[in-house]
Parts: sequence; C-alpha cells; structure tokens
Amino acid sequence: MPAYKDKNGTWYLMIRYTDWRGEKKQKCQRGFETKRDALAWEAQFKLKKRADIDMTLESFYSLYKEDIKPRLKENTWITKESIIEGKILPYLGQRKLSEITAKDIVDWQNTIMQLQGKDGKPLSPTFMKSIHAQLSAMFNHAIRYYQLPVNPARVAGSFGKEEFREMNFWTKEEYLKFADVMMEKPIYYYAFEVLYWTGIREGELLALTPKDFDFEKKTLRINKSYQRLQGRDVITTPKTDAGVRLIAIPDFLCEEMKDCLKLYYDIQTSDRIFPMTKYGLAHNMETGSKAAGVKRIRIHDLRHSHVSLLINQGFSAFEIGKRVGHSSEKVTYRYAHLFPNKQTDMAQFLEGQRMQTIEKKQNDSINQDA
Repeated sequence: MPAYKDKNGTWYLMIRYTDWRGEKKQKCQRGFETKRDALAWEAQFKLKKRADIDMTLESFYSLYKEDIKPRLKENTWITKESIIEGKILPYLGQRKLSEITAKDIVDWQNTIMQLQGKDGKPLSPTFMKSIHAQLSAMFNHAIRYYQLPVNPARVAGSFGKEEFREMNFWTKEEYLKFADVMMEKPIYYYAFEVLYWTGIREGELLALTPKDFDFEKKTLRINKSYQRLQGRDVITTPKTDAGVRLIAIPDFLCEEMKDCLKLYYDIQTSDRIFPMTKYGLAHNMETGSKAAGVKRIRIHDLRHSHVSLLINQGFSAFEIGKRVGHSSEKVTYRYAHLFPNKQTDMAQFLEGQRMQTIEKKQNDSINQDA
C-alpha cells in the first residue's frame, strides 16, 4: 500500500492484513521521517505476518517477544530483554534472519569480547556465555516455529564459560559471633537467623508472611520469592519447581519468630515479615561482620553455610536438596568438595577384595598339592 504524508510533515501507512484467527484487520502506523522509512517498515511488517525468515533479526525479535514474554517470569524476561536489546540487536538487528551465517556469529562474538562493563573491565566469561545463549535461543525459536533451517549460533559454537564464584561460608562458631552482634538490631537479627538455620534464598526470606509459619507443626512453607523490579515490589514463584517446599524448623527458631512477630503492632497474615531491601540486608551483614571480627561473606553464602553445616553432620545430598530446593545432583555437583572424601576407603576396600581372591587361589593350590 502507498505511504501518505501527514499534516505535521511525517509519513504514515494504512495496512490491511489477516490475523491468526482469520479475521481481517487494519493497522495505521504513523511518525515516519521519510516515505522510504514508511515503506521499509511496511515490508518488514508483511514479512512478519507471513513468518518469512527474510525478515530482519530485529523484526523477528518483536515476534519472539510476543511468543515468549507471556510464558516467563517478569524478572526473567527483563534479563533476557536487556541482553538482546543491548548486546545482540545493535550488531545483528538489521541482518536478515535467513542470511546470518556462523561466520557472522564468530565476528559478533569477537566484537562482544572486546566490550567493557560499567566498571571498565572486560565482560565476564559467564556473562558472555549468557549473551550467546540468548542469541541461540532466538534462532532455536525460529527453527521450531518459523522454518529457519539451521541455528548459526550453534554451528559457530559458544564463547565464554560458566564460572562459579568462590564459595565462602561461615562455621557455626563464626555465625554465632555475628548473630550476637546483630541482636542490637532485632528485625535484622531474626532475618539472619532464618537465613542461616533454614538455608532459604534471600528472595524467599523477603517474601515470607506470618501464614507461612506453622508453629504447631514447626514448619516453614516456601512458595514465593520477592523481587524489586523497575521500582516495584514483585512477588513471584520460587526460582525453580523444587523451590516450592516445606521445611522443618527447630524449636528455638519457632520461639524466635514468635518474638519477631510481636515486634509489629498490627501485622496481617499476608504482610511481609521482613519489609527490608536487599541492600539493607547486605549493608547490615557487612557492618555486623566487621563488628564481630569474622570474615566478610555474601548473603547467599549463608545458604552455603547452612548446607556445609548439614554435610558435616552426615546428611545426604538428597536430604539436603529437599530442604534447600535443589536436586540432589546439583547439591552433589556444587558441594562435592565438602562431602567426606571416601577415595581412600574405596581403595582399601578394593585392595581387600583383590587380596581375598589371591589368598583363595593360593589356598586352592595348596589343597590340590596335598
């Protein structure tokens, strides 16, 4: 269809098309600086409606967004959107989806490897791996639903690698020194008590409400997580399906949480018990660590501290995983170095088995000679 000049000097289009229901639709798009811009937009719009892989990657992204965003948690989409719009579209957005090759991906990777973060340092290998994963996910979606024949990102291969931060944790003695100092700030004291003695995640702590505690059964229900997204408080489901769980809690923690709830004048069953920020938690942990004379660790390291405590008491990866919301495989992989090393015991067992076989042969030989 032709483009028309608007009264303000810009250009606009009137487009008729058939939607996915088979219904006839009309769309008016305004604000183009030139007629060429308007007609180029119209061409891309028609390609998208036909799901034609000759559309640009930027045009495909709008389809991808329509398909994927409703299926993801808000915080997950925000992360994906930031990577795609910041690290992918500025470099590959104007290329046709069907014409992007593995060599193009390698060239793009080399460019990304030269970028620096806000701190002036190169992007971390973990972040680069995440960037590539987002691009590959877009191509996989195009293969599955839009007849793209091959994923050039997969052919090119990933770059970067997953890095695990150094795992720090407190011993029970170190935590108790810290807890003594935090008693001067009761609400933060109770927050850290829950984190250390249950091993729940920071977001799970900040989402807790009075109704999540059953003091008669001595349990804590975890079924939600708190996020601060774009200036809003957002409650989501836990990080993983295994995150929905029921945790048994010790008697002393039940009594402490009863005391914690008494700090509030009129708290409702659905109110957040710890209406603090993640920054507030981190700041108090930093100052409390310094005052207690213990090494500084992250909030998440309290979760590692809880797991370490349970491993030292002989609990299995399966039992620990059920408590902290991980699969037993992930607990084994993530905390393998903390489990008792049985290699020496295994070697001694095998030595014994072999010696038994040798002795049996020797005895059989002696009996035959006799």
